[in-house]
Amino acid sequence: MRERDLVIVGGGPAGMAAAISAHENGVKDILLLERDQYLGGILNQCVHTGFGIEYFKEVLTGPEYAERFVKKVRDIPSIEISLRSFVVRLSRDRVLTYLKPGILETIKAKAVIMATGCREKTREMVHIPGTRPAGIFSAGLAQKLINVEGLLPGKEVVVVGSGDIGLIMARRFTLEGAKVKAVIEIQAETRGLIRNVVQCVEDFDIPLYFNHKISRIYGSDRVEKVHVVRVDKDHNEISGSGFDITCDTVLLSVGLIPENELIEMAGAELDRKTNSPVSDGLNKTSIPGIFACGNSFKVYDIADSVTRDSELAGKLAAEYIRGL
Repeated sequence: MRERDLVIVGGGPAGMAAAISAHENGVKDILLLERDQYLGGILNQCVHTGFGIEYFKEVLTGPEYAERFVKKVRDIPSIEISLRSFVVRLSRDRVLTYLKPGILETIKAKAVIMATGCREKTREMVHIPGTRPAGIFSAGLAQKLINVEGLLPGKEVVVVGSGDIGLIMARRFTLEGAKVKAVIEIQAETRGLIRNVVQCVEDFDIPLYFNHKISRIYGSDRVEKVHVVRVDKDHNEISGSGFDITCDTVLLSVGLIPENELIEMAGAELDRKTNSPVSDGLNKTSIPGIFACGNSFKVYDIADSVTRDSELAGKLAAEYIRGL
């Protein structure tokens, strides 16, 4: 079994910031594992601007923001980058097993930083009844289809949830020639940044319904329409308030869940409501030597904050390694 000083799982903005910080704090043997074929994580599909305002004092797109860290990471000889590497097991004593094409590798680390990010909540998690036709997408998947694959997944769209990615995708679909019929938000106010409400919805005259929810999805082969109802402050349906919206696509932007199955496998304590690590400080877990940063520790609004806090994770890991 090979031994490494520091292993970082995840090559998005959190993992890269943690790797650079760990190097700057004296760690000279770092393995960065990324399951995709590129570094950068979710930023690679975020072609809109708004990144870097706080950290770089510049307005950048997601790929531009990521590329600044990719260049730094690749210029540091002590950081080994392993792409297409999928971690399948993590133990309490920091033994990791990962797959890459043709190889099953097991390594022992003095410290581990998990920068595994989030996954999107699904239709089933928010209990939207109805049929199960084609045309129902998470906002992040639709973003990848348009921005990376060059595919337009629908022409008449209803967005469920007013989180930032849902608002941004309402604008993206509109710019690609689709008709966004509505954004439906069950809460009394948006869960996204105000600038995204203005720039992505109001500027494009897209209807935004607060205190509303989709009560049913209709369609056989493809989505045909949704039924929308108004809700009270307890999210109960108000009788007689319902109306239909015809559409061929439903986009779900209903929240994110930190991906922490690996640290759970290792025995770390998780908050059952948020799936975030239970700890006594930022970026720590209940297991000494195993740290979490970025959206796997908690869900952030902006990448700049992810970078700033993930730099602390690199410092904490370096201090832990020095203390062994």
